Amino acid sequence: MTVQDLLAISPFITLTSVILLVMMVIAFARNLVLTTLISALGLGLTFANIVWVAMSFDAQQVTPLLRVDAYALIFSGLIVIACFFISLSSHSYHANRGEKQDEFQMLMLLSTLGGITLAHSSHFGAFILGLELVGVSLYAMISYPTSGQFSLEAALKYLILSGVSSAFILFGIALLFAVTGSLSFSEMSAAGFSEAPLFALMGATMILAGTGFKLSLVPFHMWTPDVYEGAPAPATAFLATASKGGIFAVLLRFFIAFDGFQFETLLEGIWWLAILSIIFGNLLAIMQHSIKRLLAYSSIAHLGYLLVAFLAAGVLSGQQLAVEASIFFLIAYFMTTVGAFGVVSIMSGTPADHDNDHVRSYAGLFWRRPILATFFTAMLLSLAGIPLTLGFIGKFYIFAAGVESGLWSLLLAVVIGSGMGLFYYLRLIFTMTRRPPGDESSEDIEIPLTGGWAMAAVSLTLVAFGFYPTPVVEWVEWVARSMV
Repeated sequence: MTVQDLLAISPFITLTSVILLVMMVIAFARNLVLTTLISALGLGLTFANIVWVAMSFDAQQVTPLLRVDAYALIFSGLIVIACFFISLSSHSYHANRGEKQDEFQMLMLLSTLGGITLAHSSHFGAFILGLELVGVSLYAMISYPTSGQFSLEAALKYLILSGVSSAFILFGIALLFAVTGSLSFSEMSAAGFSEAPLFALMGATMILAGTGFKLSLVPFHMWTPDVYEGAPAPATAFLATASKGGIFAVLLRFFIAFDGFQFETLLEGIWWLAILSIIFGNLLAIMQHSIKRLLAYSSIAHLGYLLVAFLAAGVLSGQQLAVEASIFFLIAYFMTTVGAFGVVSIMSGTPADHDNDHVRSYAGLFWRRPILATFFTAMLLSLAGIPLTLGFIGKFYIFAAGVESGLWSLLLAVVIGSGMGLFYYLRLIFTMTRRPPGDESSEDIEIPLTGGWAMAAVSLTLVAFGFYPTPVVEWVEWVARSMV
């Protein structure tokens, strides 16, 4: 490995060094404030390193496992920024939950390292390494705090079902290796599938089924509402954003390099995954009285929207626009979801076996904590795709990619799903505007310094880029051109 290769993967080296430093601090000077500060500064340094690599290096292959290019770096930066804000908002959540809460920060950093490994993967060796690094850390993150039965139940469900999905992925990889004799994405495509096309199709289908679980697509979604509800709010925020973003990044890279769009049967299966996720995700979200379960079903629907752009990438003429739509939509989804779960984290600052996520607990929030309610409203409006928010631009990109590729039936599902989504998002906003009766209006909700500033930054960025998205659009276009 040359010096240039080491510089190209310097974000990995930086983040690994931060993890080791946090580990030593926990061992010799256990202090949650110090651990959070080091984690946040380390993530900021890692993000600066990613920007420097993006500006200083052209695309290059670093060992057969990792590819450093603009596509990998934008996803890595997105994952690191999401983890940065989750780290800040999680401090107040864990500060009142007793001793030995520092390890949560270290586990989240390890999972972030797995996420950026996924984003850079060009080989199934790196794919499995990143996937398990994300997953194993998440098992422990979901079980925090250990005093509650809900979190332990959620962790056990995720552990069992995630293990099954990983087995599917590994068996699919074995079938593809049997056909092509390689584990590299590009070498698999070069080897061709003429000798055993059925085995290649079966392998790709099993990989898609396994990643469908990780992305919580219908019908692989059954774990999602229970795990989201039982896990601590900061862990749920990470699970809903960084882990899914890394998995989608490697899945799209694999399909483009592997030319998985040549299999009509596979495309038809993805079409069904998309339309079922959009319709059932939104339909079930309407019935929820728990905000975390509502956001769980909402995330299922949003991943369905994302599959519209994924399918559009199979049309050569619209491939660049499809990649642009995928990246931009994920940027909007990351910011709004991190912000929404950040508000839930603040609302759940008081130690309890269960997070304070019932809709009735948010009644009259505009009268009790207007700033916090404003933050939450901005997130919900962006999730709904209301104009002048980043979520609106993301959905517009999805529509443009769908129109370019002629996916009219899926676009109809997006319209119907967006209408249903608008109903339950606005219903929640209306609940926050109702003046609570009696002394409920005087209920004290403390907004912590770190969490409050983190939510303010996310909300302002969300609205600012909604008004003026040009810098993000230009950045995403540059990445898409380099990818295709």
